[in-house]
Amino acid sequence: MQSPNADLPHIAPVHFDRPTLARLVDVPRAAHPPRILVLYGSVRERSYSRLLAEEAGRLLQAMGAEVKTFDPAGLPLPDSVTPDHPKVHELRELARWSEGMVWCSPERHGAMTAIMKAQIDWIPLSEGAVRPTQGKTLAVMQVSGGSQSFNAVNQLRVLGRWMRMLTIPNQSSVAKAYQEFDEAGRMKPSAFYERVVDVMEELVKFTLLTRDAAAYLVDRYSERRESAVEAEGRVRLAAI
Repeated sequence: MQSPNADLPHIAPVHFDRPTLARLVDVPRAAHPPRILVLYGSVRERSYSRLLAEEAGRLLQAMGAEVKTFDPAGLPLPDSVTPDHPKVHELRELARWSEGMVWCSPERHGAMTAIMKAQIDWIPLSEGAVRPTQGKTLAVMQVSGGSQSFNAVNQLRVLGRWMRMLTIPNQSSVAKAYQEFDEAGRMKPSAFYERVVDVMEELVKFTLLTRDAAAYLVDRYSERRESAVEAEGRVRLAAI
């Protein structure tokens, strides 16, 4: 019988994989609650992105997740200090701990805030062999002072892809956010609130579905081949 790779002359057969359902399903299942990190993009005293993030955190906890929220106050600008700065270290440790994330930013001048972007920029794409965000789930949300917009969530989706995260299909954009929270900072009943419930429910489901198979989901032919080439180079170098 002809090999399935016979018509693929540029493929290295030893690194080629035929994905199977078994390798996604027949894996040890974690018993601990989904670990979700929440980031928000404002340090104002009455920050609507923080209030929305806190509301999301309450929902996630009610759905059985373990939730940690990072306070961006005091986080230096990217590359202005070394990574051992206490706030940078805290953020990176939380990123490693998490299995999924929620990113919630205000929209300012048609884009996410610098505070939001700085947090993401401080999370490295890779640390040696460790990729702190790869294969983890992500939900994106935004608040606006005016009419509903999707500029910030669209940008957050691009960043999520760049960080090799599994960004869920649903998202939340809260228009005229100053009208959607009471004096105590709790979100009022509305279609906006129900969308947040939907998004958090979807995030928990996707995290439970993918976390145990995340390593296989993001295992790539090009990286397997590259790693083999690098290993071969090291062996040759050691033999000199």
